[in-house]
Amino acid sequence: MTVHSPSPDAGAQTQSAGKPIRVLLADDHELVRDGIRARLQKVAELEVVGEATNGREALQLAGELRPDVLLMDVSMPVMNGLEAARQVRQALPGIAVLILSVYDNPEYVRGVVQAGARGYILKDISAVEMITAITSVANGGYYFSSAVGPTLVGAGTSAPVEDPYGLTDRERQVLTAIAKGQPNKEVARQLGISVRTVESHRLNLREKVGSKNAAQLYKVAQELGLLG
Repeated sequence: MTVHSPSPDAGAQTQSAGKPIRVLLADDHELVRDGIRARLQKVAELEVVGEATNGREALQLAGELRPDVLLMDVSMPVMNGLEAARQVRQALPGIAVLILSVYDNPEYVRGVVQAGARGYILKDISAVEMITAITSVANGGYYFSSAVGPTLVGAGTSAPVEDPYGLTDRERQVLTAIAKGQPNKEVARQLGISVRTVESHRLNLREKVGSKNAAQLYKVAQELGLLG
C-alpha cells in the first residue's frame, strides 16, 4: 500500500475545473502498477495519489484519500475487485470505479457493472484510451473497451442487456435513431415529439453516458443491443 504526496485538495470528492483527476491504483502486480503510473504521470490533468496491492487496501485508501477514480484490477488477493467495487459503491458513492483486467469474460463484465463500476477496460489498451476512460468516468460517464462491447449485448444472443446508464425508454429510442444517423427533424417526426425535445434528449444522453460525439453514442447503442 502506497500513498503518494497528496495535493492540497486531497479531500475533495467532486471534479473541479482546472484541478487534476485524482487516481488511486489497485493491482497486485508491482510491474503493472509501475507501467500504469508511468503512463498517467505524463498527463498533467491526472494525478496518481496512491497504490494498493489488493481490494482491502484499495477500500481503505479510497476512504482515506477520496480519489476521483479508483482504477482497479478485477483479480486480486485478500479481496477481489468485484467485491471491492461493491463496497466502494455502498460506502463511497462519490468515487468512480474503473475496472482493469486481462479478461473479456462476459461474466466478469456484467458482474462489475452490477457491482457499481462505471467502466471496464483491458490491460492491453493504449495509453490514450486508458486516459479517455479515466476522464469519462471521472466526469460521471461510463466507459468500456471496444473489445468487451459484445459481452454487454449478450455475446450475440437475444437476451436482455443490462443498462448501466439508467436510460429511459424514450432516451433509448432517441439513442437508436442517433446511432442510425437520423437528423433531429426526422427523429421528432418518427417519435411524435418536437425537435426541441429531441435536442433535450440528446443532451441528457450525452450527460448520462459521458459521450461527447455521435461516434461514442453509436458505441453505446451497440453495447446496449439497440442496433439489432
